[in-house]
Amino acid sequence: MAVRIVQLGSPRASNEGLRIGTVRHPPRGVPKCEYASRNYYDVWLPNLAPSQQLLKVGRSAKDETDWRSFVKRYRSEMSRAENSRVLDLLAALSRQANFSVGCYCNDEEHCHRSVLRQLLAERGAALA
Repeated sequence: MAVRIVQLGSPRASNEGLRIGTVRHPPRGVPKCEYASRNYYDVWLPNLAPSQQLLKVGRSAKDETDWRSFVKRYRSEMSRAENSRVLDLLAALSRQANFSVGCYCNDEEHCHRSVLRQLLAERGAALA
């Protein structure tokens, strides 16, 4: 059992399980009834996405200093009780079931999902 970190819209891995979208907005131009069949997500969990303001900061990061600033601020957002509890839940579930969390970004290195991977690992999640 494990949690997999994925790019939303990518083909699903075998035994991937439920796919959770940790994005601020649903995919554009895709009917809601097709989110799962087009491999975006089965369940939307936007509270694990960066805030709208912070999302802009992350997208405009031009160098590693900017990116580290984004990571620090995103970690701060995820330390809020309501988000921290969800991360704890996902870490615990990862030891009992297969599922995935993801975002649309092409480059995981400069995407909040790389930080989600770290946050889940710090909580003892089983990572695929």
